[in-house]
Amino acid sequence: MQWAAAVLVVEAVALVALGVVIIVKVVTGLPSSVVFAVIAALMAMGTGVALGALGMALRRCRGWAYVPVIVVQGLALPVGYSLAVEAGLWQYGGPVLLLAVAELCLLITPSSRRVLGPGAR
Repeated sequence: MQWAAAVLVVEAVALVALGVVIIVKVVTGLPSSVVFAVIAALMAMGTGVALGALGMALRRCRGWAYVPVIVVQGLALPVGYSLAVEAGLWQYGGPVLLLAVAELCLLITPSSRRVLGPGAR
């Protein structure tokens, strides 16, 4: 379970960092839409904070965190695919896909489901 929590924390840190980078670019440059950039930054940072909280819950073996993590990783798969394959941005989509698949593989193992209790079965 510790590995699954670690993967989530990596994703959380990456999303918060992405939000900070977007804000820095808004301040130092001129994005095509300041409103869109700020909203994207806030969404990235908010999702990062939520994933960090879910990571801490998994670390503490809280069964209620299982389904939200599965849903978020399921949503990350098409995002990573779209970035990597359709947009040709493997440097962005590749890590998203890799982390999502790793997290899903770590969570669907019988030992993880056993540790997380009835909510994960």
